[in-house]
Amino acid sequence: MPDPIACIEDLRAAARRRVPRMFYDYVDSGSYTESTYHANEADLRQIRLRQRVGVNIDARSLETVMAGRKVAMPVALAPTGLAGMMRGDGEILAARAAQRFGVPFTLSTMSICSIEDVARSVPSPFWFQLYVMRDRAFIEQLMQRAASAGCTALVVTMDLPVGGQRHKDVRNGLSTPPRMTLNNLLNMASKPAWTWGMARAKRRHFGNIVGHVKGVDDMSSLASWVRDQFDPTVTWADIEWIRKRWNGKLILKGILDTHDALRAVDAGADVIVVSNHGGRQLDGAVSTIEALPSIAEAVGERVEVWFDSGIRTGQDVLKAVALGARGTMIGRAFLYGLAAAGEAGVRRSLEIIAAELDTTMALCGYADIGAVGPEILASRGFAQS
Repeated sequence: MPDPIACIEDLRAAARRRVPRMFYDYVDSGSYTESTYHANEADLRQIRLRQRVGVNIDARSLETVMAGRKVAMPVALAPTGLAGMMRGDGEILAARAAQRFGVPFTLSTMSICSIEDVARSVPSPFWFQLYVMRDRAFIEQLMQRAASAGCTALVVTMDLPVGGQRHKDVRNGLSTPPRMTLNNLLNMASKPAWTWGMARAKRRHFGNIVGHVKGVDDMSSLASWVRDQFDPTVTWADIEWIRKRWNGKLILKGILDTHDALRAVDAGADVIVVSNHGGRQLDGAVSTIEALPSIAEAVGERVEVWFDSGIRTGQDVLKAVALGARGTMIGRAFLYGLAAAGEAGVRRSLEIIAAELDTTMALCGYADIGAVGPEILASRGFAQS
């Protein structure tokens, strides 16, 4: 573990030192000008908290329930593509850290380790994230594999009918495994710990796809297949089709609009996640914390509303809960830890967020995360009325 690690920013700096540029930039970037990526964090920082005293806050609890599962705090690890390129076998390491800490882990369709890899490596059920692709037979196969692996929830990502362009990815020529260009070879040579770890890892391709799709057996065929598969024709009817075929919890991620939240409920969602894909899709979209209150007010009594995109501290989690979120998801925050120190780094990211959440809740005069509401806020910053 890099030392000292006091906050998520320390893990970010350690990740940047350890991981090749193309994979670090893949995580730490947004689309186009990155205005929405930065607004997610900036708008959270603008919110002010009310400090309260004279309250017994000795016996505190962060425990709650997310999608029917008891969790140590209202945080789940979000689905993140290419986690296995931040650290060899990265999805397995992150899943282990999450389960040992007591929070859920979500495996991405675009993971390096497959559903079966993770299921063999962790004792408890995890969640699986699904992209709606043109090949509906493959989608059904993925859902069947997730169910067979014991996954208790399906997280359907709604906000990627087409891919948002991240300029850094274009400039870096992002691929997995990385292309052996001179620039890439020189950059990897400057990251010997990462290079050695990846050389020892068994998994370097998209494990949920390679070997499971006819004709996809190498990087060129995989790249072509992925490029053609993201489906711009997806509608709410497709979500209803998925709902009929999935017996577990259905979580719809990527909701920013109240009308879409209402449609998600009608389509059978058990949970909706207010998310803008970490600012990686529509640049210029509202920040997620700005979108959260109206969505929570519109549908929060009918389904669980969660918050995603921009969380870097436990204070961010508390602010989201105060504005109506019953749970949150973190992506970059745990990926920095994974890149910096593997399983121990993911655990450290969770420890940091939990400690910050606990301390801030206490200083605001609360002992139970379930009792936190908007009265904990002194102002809403951007949403000040």
